[in-house]
Amino acid sequence: MTKKIRKLILQAAHHAKHGHIPSAMSIVECIVAIHKKKSKNDVFILSKGHGCLAYYAYLCNAGKISLDDLINFGKRGSKLGGHPDKNKIDEVYASTGSLGHGLPIAIGTALAKKIKKENGTVFCLIGDGESNEGTIWESLSIAKKLNLTNLICIVDNNKSQTRSLPAINLSKKFKSFGWETYEIDGHNISALDSILYSTKNKISNPIAIIANTIKGKGIKDIEDNMFAWHHRSPTEEEYKMFLKEL
Repeated sequence: MTKKIRKLILQAAHHAKHGHIPSAMSIVECIVAIHKKKSKNDVFILSKGHGCLAYYAYLCNAGKISLDDLINFGKRGSKLGGHPDKNKIDEVYASTGSLGHGLPIAIGTALAKKIKKENGTVFCLIGDGESNEGTIWESLSIAKKLNLTNLICIVDNNKSQTRSLPAINLSKKFKSFGWETYEIDGHNISALDSILYSTKNKISNPIAIIANTIKGKGIKDIEDNMFAWHHRSPTEEEYKMFLKEL
């Protein structure tokens, strides 16, 4: 499934001539694992909205959106933009893209569920660079204070901030805010599954999963090559070569 999703990401970006390929490639396993666990009462928020091609490709592979929709990503009239829009895609719970906004929305959603005594977990996927936003740390503090045991934050720790403000000691920082914190290989679905299922009905604190990932995972020329590939699409020759590699 992850290979299919990565091929779809590449295909959409190639046709659109743009898209955040590296950011999308790094969260594929996280999105797959979350949706293996996710029930109808659960909520998923992709706070790092620029990685939306991974979510679009997942939805396409799951039959929720058409291949035509995916191929028309970013084009005039398309419902699939550079950031997910809840007004255009039923599966999108919150429009995101302004970094630092998704986790506060997740806090409000988890609190609403708690007040209304509703079942379900709120999953929020953020980026390591996004952790430079003050709203992330304000959210961590209030989630613990409000005892939001129905909240799981997954951090896509793809080292994207090595060029400016690197997000270091994330596990220690999350733990210092009172979160139950795990650090794993973010491309290991079994490891993700193990945490998501083992914590079910046994949560005493908000949960954080620091998922160590590789930006551009799956294509050697793109992996950790953030400067060259931040927002460009492959040439026809590169496209064919990358598809073969995947």
